[in-house]
Amino acid sequence: MYWIGYDIGSSSIKAALVRASDGSVMDITQHPKKEMPMITLHKGWAEQDPELWWKYVCLATKELLANNSISGQDIKGIGISYQMHGLVVVDKALQPLRPSIIWCDSRAVETGEELFQSAGREKCVSHLLNAPGNFTLSKLKWVKDHEPGTFAQVYTFMLPGEYIALKLTGECVTTPSGLSEGILWDFKENKCAEWLLHAAGIAPALVSDIRPSFSEQGNVTQKAAAETGLPPGIPIMYRAGDQPNNALALNVMEPGQIAATGGTSGVVYAISDTISTKEHTRINNFAHINHAPENPRIGKLLCINGTGIQYSWMRNELARGLDYPTMNQMASQMPIGSDGLLILPFGNGAERMLGNRDRGSCIRNLNFNVHKSSHLFRAALEGIAFAFVYGMEILKNDGVQINSIKAGNDNLFRAEVFARTIATLAHSQINIVETTGAVGAARAAAFAYGDFNSIDEATASDRIQHTYGPDAREEKYREAYQQWKSELETYIEH
Repeated sequence: MYWIGYDIGSSSIKAALVRASDGSVMDITQHPKKEMPMITLHKGWAEQDPELWWKYVCLATKELLANNSISGQDIKGIGISYQMHGLVVVDKALQPLRPSIIWCDSRAVETGEELFQSAGREKCVSHLLNAPGNFTLSKLKWVKDHEPGTFAQVYTFMLPGEYIALKLTGECVTTPSGLSEGILWDFKENKCAEWLLHAAGIAPALVSDIRPSFSEQGNVTQKAAAETGLPPGIPIMYRAGDQPNNALALNVMEPGQIAATGGTSGVVYAISDTISTKEHTRINNFAHINHAPENPRIGKLLCINGTGIQYSWMRNELARGLDYPTMNQMASQMPIGSDGLLILPFGNGAERMLGNRDRGSCIRNLNFNVHKSSHLFRAALEGIAFAFVYGMEILKNDGVQINSIKAGNDNLFRAEVFARTIATLAHSQINIVETTGAVGAARAAAFAYGDFNSIDEATASDRIQHTYGPDAREEKYREAYQQWKSELETYIEH
């Protein structure tokens, strides 16, 4: 018997098949094979058709079953991970009223700031641990303010993963974790922040039924079974946004543990038991999937836009066809600190951790008589690593302790210069684990059902691919970081 996990991304839909007996991975697939399109009617807008997600869920499911010669009857149930902060609105017939406004759409920034002011800044921070920002509720208010005809037909609103669950089960269900990522969970009252909905002029009745992240959230209908190849009646047992789910996939569940991601952008997701924040303007705080009032588990999320995209740009524009392993090897031959060459990697839009400033990337101290392409590659990796460390200092200022760091085996963490720099400056070992969000979702569903007694047990078949510990030459790393940090702070001020 098997569990199936979905990861509903903005680029593709991934599906994973996991054995119910031991949590080991049978297979993973994705659709489409190229990136899904986005609708960009105006600058800063990003929308997708929710029905397109469903189409690719169906294709991925059928492919997964066919490729492994498995009958749908062999599937016990479903877990879902999804792109965070998106908005889907449906009518009474449960049909989408407009394309989804997805995570990277920035149209609701001003709306969120106005709501922050009108609802009360102090109350938002103390009860929500966040400003409304450009998140799901602000996007819904934007629809109310700018598309009143559409808003008048809204029966309920939901996140992308909740829409896929609706397509599978016919039920509209949300979770405390989902509401917190939409900035609608009141941590003091332990319930939906109806006062914020009233401030936005939105009826609380539009909120779906609330169930725990690990719980039965509906059963596959006959119609969904016919479209996917899954058996009717099997349950959805788990659902979470991609960052908390990535943490689960890496078995990052307790205070002091950190899940790091080094893809196009970089994310540090730290677990804390502190229900307060001093850094709400630079980080976000979400209810982690195992959060409970009597046992708080807050996911403090810090995002760095300009990380892997910079190294990718360098490969495409400067490396003349070299692949990443070759660039990484060349970088490793250069001294710590790249002979004084510094790179600030912030060239992918406004950086929240820098006060929402969009200052661009910057190369400092380039000497044509000293520096070679190998220096540039090392300075790029060091600059990105330093940005992670700078972000971790912000998290520490918000009460986070760092006891361990885990990361998926993605591009940046394959570079020893990058990983070793973080490990040394954070005084922490970094374990690189080969896993995915879809795998994590499948295992979480199996745990919720009772096939495993703990997430430890569910992830026991994972193997650590690499381990990076601190380098003995910490003083050299520290000196290079302090020079970089000083340059950054001067750059921000001017």
